[in-house]
Amino acid sequence: MRIILAILAAATLAAATGPALADSNDPRCGSIEPSQWMSIADISAKAEANGLTVRKIDRDNGCYDVKGIDAKGQRLEITMHPVSGEVIKTEIDD
Repeated sequence: MRIILAILAAATLAAATGPALADSNDPRCGSIEPSQWMSIADISAKAEANGLTVRKIDRDNGCYDVKGIDAKGQRLEITMHPVSGEVIKTEIDD
């Protein structure tokens, strides 16, 4: 009986905390359905219009992470909103 109660308690705790742990999206991008995201080609074009030579694009934490090289030859990682393509954050990529 104790084993069953322990299993039920663990299952209840996991069910209650699971959604909170799974929601690791960047709050600046929100929890947007992937079907509403701009295509990778469109994000690439938007980044290139901002002067970046795109090397790699990933989807991470609900945002697009774009790695590339700017006009000065500096490696950058730019976080972009998945729907608007707005630049949210720019970091120098070592």
